[in-house]
Amino acid sequence: MTPVVLIAEELAPAALDVLAHDFDVRHVDGTDRAALLAALADADAVIVRSATQINAEAIAAAPRLKVVARAGIGLDNVEVPAATARGVMVVNAPTSNIVSAAEQAIALLLAVARNTASASSALKNGEWKRSKYTGVELQGKTVGVVGLGRIGVLFAQRIAAFGTRLIAYDPYVQPARAAQLGVRLVGLEELLRESDFISIHLPKTPETVGLIGAKELQLVKPDVRIINAARGGLIDEDALAEALAEGRVAGVGVDVYLKEPCTTSPLFAFDNVVATPHLGASTHEAQDKAGLAVAKSVKLALQGEFVPDAVNVQAGGLVAEEVRPLLPLAEKLGKVFTAVAGGVAAGVTVEVRGEIVNEHDVSVLKLAASKGLFSAIVEEQVTYVNAPLIAADRGVEIDLTTNPEVNEHKNLVTVRGALPDGRTVSVAGAVVTHGLREQIKLTELDGFDLELDADGNLLFFRYADRPGVVGAVGTVLGAVGVNIAAMQVARREAGGEALMTLTVDSPVAADLLQRAAENIGAVSVSAVDLTEE
Repeated sequence: MTPVVLIAEELAPAALDVLAHDFDVRHVDGTDRAALLAALADADAVIVRSATQINAEAIAAAPRLKVVARAGIGLDNVEVPAATARGVMVVNAPTSNIVSAAEQAIALLLAVARNTASASSALKNGEWKRSKYTGVELQGKTVGVVGLGRIGVLFAQRIAAFGTRLIAYDPYVQPARAAQLGVRLVGLEELLRESDFISIHLPKTPETVGLIGAKELQLVKPDVRIINAARGGLIDEDALAEALAEGRVAGVGVDVYLKEPCTTSPLFAFDNVVATPHLGASTHEAQDKAGLAVAKSVKLALQGEFVPDAVNVQAGGLVAEEVRPLLPLAEKLGKVFTAVAGGVAAGVTVEVRGEIVNEHDVSVLKLAASKGLFSAIVEEQVTYVNAPLIAADRGVEIDLTTNPEVNEHKNLVTVRGALPDGRTVSVAGAVVTHGLREQIKLTELDGFDLELDADGNLLFFRYADRPGVVGAVGTVLGAVGVNIAAMQVARREAGGEALMTLTVDSPVAADLLQRAAENIGAVSVSAVDLTEE
């Protein structure tokens, strides 16, 4: 029987051509729920964009389904855990719009620099006022790039051609990698003070939301122009509007908003703001690339071939059953490492210790740890396939070592690395069996012994051991309704360096974390979300 590929939203003709010769291509309106569920009954694959919801109900209606393909970057409309539970592969097009997004930031920057939008509007209203719309040149100016991921790099490469000086803030990029791009890495405060133009290219995470607020905007030059074509909420819109009103910011280009669709914003009141309705991926080329990419992935998957853009590839593949429980362990250790490090290591080593290394290939655990290392700091979906590419882009070498010796735990995984400032970070864990139930445990962090479930929202406080610290942190969190579910305290010696680890019921905002840290004089504080999906 010829496999059926169901097209639920419009695709480029080139994408349809990829599928037409080998499959029975059918079409349905994905927004018509009844029609979609009926059509899924015979589908081996379904391709959607953003309007069609593929949730557990849809997957249950498709007994033959092998692949769900999203022609775009995000997966908000695809219930990945439900697909994984059914053994259904999910693919997307993670790089389809990166050029378009970078070019949108360039377009906004140029429009703001030359007052293009307001001058055009005035002219169409019958006003010829050249002097009113005098702009500035880019040549010789300092451009600050906040975030040197794939889109940030493309933006930097393009804006460099205007004869600009480039600086960047990204704690997860090696200085050597930035230097290769002709970019000087600086701290965020230095970038804010030095830049004539600032362009933001960060993922939206608890750490980056509100990264640039009222306090940060007090540091910028009065003639600075700020561009955000990344994600809404990275810069405080109200604080930015206030800075514009007070003349502390000369212009803004914005394509993204805290809540979308957005038709009202305090930013819209200013002539020196160029605002667009999230057009970063809205080019014919980006849409065509996305459709073509997922069509190729669907063809590979249905033909039993390796699929580079599978986001839940860990659900299948040739991984020994004995190794599989260690995959989420290694991924979580990678997440904890990045959270505690607060930056990127030049090199990371994943060590697997125990009987399993003599019996099975454990190389996939390096990929799992790599996936965890970058999952919270890049915009795109991190997979077992693209994690090595992301590491290479950021100048991070990741190695795997094995040791057959068995210590306290039958199998132990450790992720460790040296940071540019000389610090070494290490985190270890194991899968512990209690009856028929397996639990992932954190067993060590930087030499502190732990016995902690690797699940939920975890907070780590480093401080000098003294009485009253636990109560002080609990008071700060309790005052804002954050409930502590579990706690462990470890110390090197009485009065020496101590580590307090808390599991809390809800994520904690970065400003609240910092307030709790200051309340106890903590040397450092970090947070990580290890909630099971």
